[in-house]
Amino acid sequence: MNKYHPYIPNSEEEVEAVLLRSLGLTEVGELFRDVPSSVRLKRPLKIPESSSELEVERRIEEVLNENLSIKDLPVFLGGGFWPHYVPAAVEEVINRSEFLTSYTPYQPEISQGVLQALFEFQSMVAQLTGMKYSNCSMYDFSSALGEAARMAARVTGRLKILIPEFISPLRERVLKTYIEPAGMRVVKYPQENSTGQIDVEALEKLCDDKVAAVYLENPSYLGFVEEGVEPVEETTHSVGATLIVGVDPLSLGILRPPGDYGADIVVAEGQPLGLGLNYGGPGLGVMACRDPSLLRQMPGRIVGMTQTVEGDRPAFCLALQSREQHIKRERATSNICTNNALYAIAAAVYLSLLGSDGLAELGKTIAAKSRYAMEGLSSISKVEAPVFQAFHFKEFVVRIHAPIRIEDVNKRLLKHGVYGGLPLRSEFPNLGNAALLCVTEVHSKEDIDRLVDAIRLEVG
Repeated sequence: MNKYHPYIPNSEEEVEAVLLRSLGLTEVGELFRDVPSSVRLKRPLKIPESSSELEVERRIEEVLNENLSIKDLPVFLGGGFWPHYVPAAVEEVINRSEFLTSYTPYQPEISQGVLQALFEFQSMVAQLTGMKYSNCSMYDFSSALGEAARMAARVTGRLKILIPEFISPLRERVLKTYIEPAGMRVVKYPQENSTGQIDVEALEKLCDDKVAAVYLENPSYLGFVEEGVEPVEETTHSVGATLIVGVDPLSLGILRPPGDYGADIVVAEGQPLGLGLNYGGPGLGVMACRDPSLLRQMPGRIVGMTQTVEGDRPAFCLALQSREQHIKRERATSNICTNNALYAIAAAVYLSLLGSDGLAELGKTIAAKSRYAMEGLSSISKVEAPVFQAFHFKEFVVRIHAPIRIEDVNKRLLKHGVYGGLPLRSEFPNLGNAALLCVTEVHSKEDIDRLVDAIRLEVG
C-alpha cells in the first residue's frame, strides 16, 4: 500500500524523517514503545488506497444522489418547519457582504445599512401582529416563547404559565428548559376533542392570582384556528395575567392580528418568511409586545430611529441597551446576543416583496389548497380529514381507520413519489393512528391529487 497520502502532509517520507530526527527517534514504532508488544498491531491498517480529488468528488456525488430533497417530490411534512417558496431576491440581498458578514452593529456610524434593515423588520412585525414594539429576532419560535414566559413572570411577579393541551411537545420542552430553573412551572388547559377550541370554563377554573401568563396558539400546532379568542383574553386579564399569543406569520394575511384581540406579547416562527428548509432550519424567533413595561423586559436587540447630528436625515442605532448582557452582564434580561439578524433581514426582504396585498393573497391560497386537500382525503372511506371540525390554516390532522400504522402508510407513499405527514402517535396518543399534514403554496393541484390517490390506493 502506498504510504503517502495527498491530504496528510506528514505521511511523506521526507517530512516524516524530519519529524523523527527532531524527536530523537529513528522510526515511528518507537513512539509506541510504552505499549506492550502483545497488544500492539503488527500489520498495516486495512484501509483502501487514497483516491484522487476527482474520484473523491464522484464518490460523494454518488452518495448524495441517493438522497431525496424537497425538489424531487412533493413534501407534506410540517410540524415546525414548512415548505414555502423563497423568492430569488431574498437570497440575493442577504448574500451581499454588507449584510452577510456584519456583526452586531454596536457602532452606528458604520452600520446604518444593517440597522435600517433591522428597523424595517421591526416595523413590519409590529404592523403584522398589531403590536407597538418588536425586537430584531430571537433564535426560533420556542426560544421566543420561553423568553415571553419569563418576561411575563418578571412583570407580574408570578410563576405559573398556562399552555394549551395541543402544543408542540418540542416547544413545551424548550419552554420548560427556560422557565423551570427560575422556579416557574407550566399547567395545561384542555381543548375540545371535536373542534380543538379552548375549553373556556376549564381555563377560568385554572386562572388565579398565581398565573403569570396564558399562552394560546392561533392557528394551533395542529392547524386549527381558535374562534373564541375574546373570552380567553377576558379570562386572562381578569386575574391580571399576561396574554401570550403564538401565530403563523403568513396566517396574518387573512386572520385578525393578535393585537386586535388583546394580546400582550406575540411570538412566532419566522421560517415561512423566506428562509426555506435546510436540515431542519434555519429558525427565526419573532417577538413583539404592546406595553412599554414589557418592552423594558424584552430580550434581544432593539433598533431605534433618531436623527443625524445635523438633524437633516434619519439615523438608526441600538436602543435600550441597558437591558442587554454586554451592559448588565449577569443581570441582563436574557443571554440572547447576536441572534438571527441576517434572517430577520431576509424576512424583511420577503415581506417587502409580498406587500400587504400579496400576503393576503398568499394566505387565501394556502387556506384554499388546505381545504382542497382535506376534501379530497375525506372522500376516502377509511380516512378522517380533518379530525378537528374547525377552520384550518396550512396544517390539519388526518386519522386512518384501517389496520395499518400511519408510519407504514408514509413508507408506502414514498413508493408513489410522495412524502407524507408527521405521525402523531408518540406526541398525542389520544389522537390514535393520525398524522399532521401540511399544504402550502408550493403544492400544486397535481401534487395534492397524487397524495389523495396514493392514500386511496394504500388505505382503501
